[in-house]
Amino acid sequence: MRVLARPLVALGCASLVIALVTGPAVADEAPSSCPSAGRALRYVTVFPRGTTEAEAESQITTACGATTVYYPQIAVGVATSPDPRFGERFGADRAFSAQAERLAAQQNLAVKPTPARSELPQTDPAKVPATDRADEQWDMKAINAVAARAVNPGKRSVVVGVLDSGVDPAHPDLAPALAAGESAGCLTGAPDTSPKAWAPTTSAHGTHVAGTIAAADDGKGITGVAPGVRIASVKVIDDRGYVDPEAAVCGLMWAAKQHMKVTNSSFFVDPWALSCAHNKDHRVVREVLARAVEYSTSAGTLNVAAATNEAVNLTPSPRSGSAKATGCEALPAGLRDVVAVSAVGADRVKAGYSSYGLGVIDVTAPGGDPGECVLSTVPGGYAPLCGTSMAAPHVTGVVALLASAHPGYGPRQLRKTLDAQAQPIACPDDYDLTGDGTQDAYCAGYEGYNGFYGHGMADAMAAVAPAVRSLAG
Repeated sequence: MRVLARPLVALGCASLVIALVTGPAVADEAPSSCPSAGRALRYVTVFPRGTTEAEAESQITTACGATTVYYPQIAVGVATSPDPRFGERFGADRAFSAQAERLAAQQNLAVKPTPARSELPQTDPAKVPATDRADEQWDMKAINAVAARAVNPGKRSVVVGVLDSGVDPAHPDLAPALAAGESAGCLTGAPDTSPKAWAPTTSAHGTHVAGTIAAADDGKGITGVAPGVRIASVKVIDDRGYVDPEAAVCGLMWAAKQHMKVTNSSFFVDPWALSCAHNKDHRVVREVLARAVEYSTSAGTLNVAAATNEAVNLTPSPRSGSAKATGCEALPAGLRDVVAVSAVGADRVKAGYSSYGLGVIDVTAPGGDPGECVLSTVPGGYAPLCGTSMAAPHVTGVVALLASAHPGYGPRQLRKTLDAQAQPIACPDDYDLTGDGTQDAYCAGYEGYNGFYGHGMADAMAAVAPAVRSLAG
């Protein structure tokens, strides 16, 4: 993964081939002996739909692996193995290890491993500044959130899954909203409900995202889009800033199991940057994520995702099990059941870092530009960050308000309403951000739907009172 944030100045893919349909490529019998020593690497594995748990475990064991978890609803499993030939034995088009990919890069390309970040300081609620900083929240005004929460701040029955690096449980702006019993850590690919598993350790990213969604309306610090809803911390980002595909699958499946109305994914899946060149590894990752998103949507959960900070023209991902992908994909944002969000600055123009793409971007929201980022919660206080990571939770908050106002709405109704209520933004006449006479990106489409802004700016007031919304100018 890369988390999609920009701390002030720093900036900042699944169908399978025919083999998956026809059946496993695992050897008929296990090798005479499987390695018992060596580093055990983690793999995400995919099976023909309908494969039972016993069948899946047998295939993994035969290939010299051990099953960590199996999700029969989508026929995807997570396995570990010390055998470097596990992927080959199981089937290279049916298993993928992000850990192995990174290890190979380090060995073959002399790439230094990413060091773990330093531990976050513990939050002392008494020391968190109590100054009201609402006047600095230009982003909330841009989506009419200030007016909206006066009408309906959201309902406690609505739980939002923050799939991220963990949410600080001690922050006074977040503690009242935190649904600890519905939180889980997903770094191994299997949910772990212990508080230690879902709390943040090295990254403030998830806490920042959570504040934009649901920070308390208490006259202190900042206030989120939907301060009346609850948030669940679903940790998928590890201490080095990676999101492995098995962690993302686990997060989506956990959210569906807990009946969360909406999840926020401000990341893209590692070990690659955006994939514009497609291979069998990429297809495995796209397939497992597409199945997880498809299942969670059918179970009643809508996923909102950041479009990424790569400033590239994205293309839609094909449906699960369909033809090979082309162009540049962002996972999970490029998947068809996901609401993909681009970022704008205070001037309502696409931020230079924000990726875009006609048929991919659904709506836009404030992500900020250097010097005017989005202020939100971090362990110990508040800080500004820029990125599509910051834009996505604004939209997630609006969806939470919609779910509060319309408890009977499912994912497709929520998405349709979100799109219909967005404030249209036309393509800019000139998008030369550097002033060098060259367009920095090209916006395709028309005012009501285009590649930069999708259907337009998400509108919180329209979500709670569509007849009286006031459009931000």
